[in-house]
Amino acid sequence: MGEKVVAGQFDLSDRQRYREKLQRCLTGLERLLAEKRFDRPKNLMGLEIELNLVGADGMPKMLNAQVLERIASRDFQTELAMFNLEVNIAPHRLGGRVFDRLAEEIRTSLSYADRKAGEVDAAIAMIGILPTLDRDDLVSSNLSAVDRYALLNEQIVAARGEDFTLDIEGVERLTCTSKSIAPEAACTSVQLHLQVTPDRFADVWNAAQAVTAAQIAVGANAPFLFGRELWRESRPPLFQQSTDTRPPELQAQGVRPRTWFGERWVTSAYDLFEENRRYYPALLPICDDEDPLEVLDAGGVPSLSEMVLHNGTVYRWNRPVYDIADGVPHLRVENRVLPAGPTVTDVIANAAFYYGVVRALAEEPRPIWTRLPFEAAAANFEAACRHGIDARFEWPRRGRLGGTAEVDAAVLVREELLPLAEAGLDAWGVEPADRDLYLGVIEERCRRRVNGASWQAATFHRGLEAGLSRDAALAATTRRYCELMREGDPVHLWPVGLPEPARLG
Repeated sequence: MGEKVVAGQFDLSDRQRYREKLQRCLTGLERLLAEKRFDRPKNLMGLEIELNLVGADGMPKMLNAQVLERIASRDFQTELAMFNLEVNIAPHRLGGRVFDRLAEEIRTSLSYADRKAGEVDAAIAMIGILPTLDRDDLVSSNLSAVDRYALLNEQIVAARGEDFTLDIEGVERLTCTSKSIAPEAACTSVQLHLQVTPDRFADVWNAAQAVTAAQIAVGANAPFLFGRELWRESRPPLFQQSTDTRPPELQAQGVRPRTWFGERWVTSAYDLFEENRRYYPALLPICDDEDPLEVLDAGGVPSLSEMVLHNGTVYRWNRPVYDIADGVPHLRVENRVLPAGPTVTDVIANAAFYYGVVRALAEEPRPIWTRLPFEAAAANFEAACRHGIDARFEWPRRGRLGGTAEVDAAVLVREELLPLAEAGLDAWGVEPADRDLYLGVIEERCRRRVNGASWQAATFHRGLEAGLSRDAALAATTRRYCELMREGDPVHLWPVGLPEPARLG
């Protein structure tokens, strides 16, 4: 969705032409796959982090245009709302001390951005959902001044035909409505990219789907929205509901939401792009002049721009990506499940766990997707979002017993998934020092049953117990979070509670 999009009105002929072009793109993809035109294995990974801008009081600051102007780096971009930024880290080859190098790059980038934000009395906060966000912050007037966001909002609102309803029941319940997709901007995530060959794509995507629940269990960091304590990771239900083009009648008919876990294991990247075409009407029916089949006939590499644009409006938690680098096409799995934060060390630990365990699961002789029903993987994901580190999953039994059993998420990660992640990182050629440091962070979170969400909730309740009002406790929790984020110790080492004697709100 990074391409320039010019706002405009679409008519029926635009949609028909787009549908035809989308089918030609799929035919082009099919030919590229059959002709084995894709890049050779490169073990490349990439990283994007969405960020919030906050003031010294912990409240959101609608200043991303001013901050980006001061940062003046193509590594930083706008995101949906004016309190959001995104930083893109250049691709790295998995191996050696890659995670330490990534950590240093991210610290340097965020420190620089934070200094520049400070020039307009703002600061960078890396967190799944900013606890101090209010409904009045998430309105269309606070969307970033970028054509594609305005157009996307306009098209999703038009497709739905009525206000969006948010209804999330967790520790507490939130019910409200919105006239725009702006509430989606509350969700700030880390996106992990892995370049894969077509032959490996399905195994990697299936493995990634299977471990989304474990990623959320250890990494949850979004327990609050609009002053309510909801799920331990409230981003997925919020994202689904705030982009839902289906009025209640279509939901009742079983029409699929645009934010989607999926419904089956796949055999090819083509399966996912074809599902997009089959299930989802175009939101942005913008055609370019390229005919992908003519480009292929001439020996060139087509951009498949309609397919790429359409794919960017279907919000899978593991998204297929088609891209071209140096004139050669490649495929990536984009893992979108993790919240941002709490610290750079935590982000890198989450990445190391993901890249290690996905490699190991993708290469198992008896793949997990042959032993775990897809419906169980989806249910595990929801359980992790609801309960975080305390979730329980359905998981295949080890050994000859077969079948599945209910397991504690933290025990599963410590006893089964961390050893797999270690083996996976060894297979990537990651140095043992890097491997042990960052997987050790995941192990400690499981041992102590702590993640960003549990720390936020515990600190908020300490504030309430000390006599703070709900709003004051959320603001104090946010300020304390930002202090500890900058200090940089991983979240399992953070002391719970507020450092100074709490003042009455």
